[in-house]
Amino acid sequence: MRIVSLLPSATEILFGIGAGDEVVGVTHECDYPPEALGLPKLTSASTPGGTASAEIDRHVRAAVHAGSSLYQLDSALLARLEPDLIVTQELCAVCAVSYEIVDSATKLMNSCHPERSRRTRIISLEPTSVDDVFANITQLGEISGHSTEARNLVARLESRVGALRAKTAGRAKRPRTLVLEWTDPPMSAGHWIPELVELAGGIPVLANPGANSQRLEWSAIAQAEPEAVIVAPCGFDLAKTRRAIEELEAVETWRSLAARLAGRVLALDGNAYLSRPGPRLVDAAEIIERWYTVGAEYAG
Repeated sequence: MRIVSLLPSATEILFGIGAGDEVVGVTHECDYPPEALGLPKLTSASTPGGTASAEIDRHVRAAVHAGSSLYQLDSALLARLEPDLIVTQELCAVCAVSYEIVDSATKLMNSCHPERSRRTRIISLEPTSVDDVFANITQLGEISGHSTEARNLVARLESRVGALRAKTAGRAKRPRTLVLEWTDPPMSAGHWIPELVELAGGIPVLANPGANSQRLEWSAIAQAEPEAVIVAPCGFDLAKTRRAIEELEAVETWRSLAARLAGRVLALDGNAYLSRPGPRLVDAAEIIERWYTVGAEYAG
């Protein structure tokens, strides 16, 4: 099978279940595992790089309002790769090339190559919880012919989740935790992220479990009085996250938060651990649990 992955999370899953050799194309954002870096890149982005959080937010909102895609797809390269399977998503309009663009390119490719014995198939992954992610792993395993490896991977991840639950079950102190998926404007944690906080032994506040992230007002954040804050902007690595935290110092409400004054702020690589619904979500829960326990800044 020849597989094109248009999601960094799907790329991680496919390599994790032993289907990496069948992946023939990925996105420009697929940087893990390292083996994916050498594969043909099918996408590019119009999002400004290296700019402040507020400027990126304005660019994204303007593009969405105008009905424009933030990502471009190299349809000619897609046709040359002749994939049997394309993995994409419809869950988030700003996280990947739009499903409509992928669908149109695939239909055109199929119509232009009627001699092919197999038509290119599209699968859309739409997880909103940790269990959904595990189901996606199983699904990709079945489709790619790696069902045994997929089941084994899910079993290992579920074992680690069970160990976390057992480790935190009897704790009397469960920090009320705010996760910021964006900093300017501040945005709540959505989808699977509140669940990860709970697995780690915390209590998510101002969160949107199973749903999209929502814009927050600083007055609501102050009123919620979080005891811990995790800053993990969507798509940001650790260096960009730390710069975003530096930008927050200009906000009076941020400076006065008890969690910030007590040093209970975790800079987390959201791009690697929270934004991508793949195997490393469990890593994220384990990192947060260790932070709750030892209070050290994550530096990985």
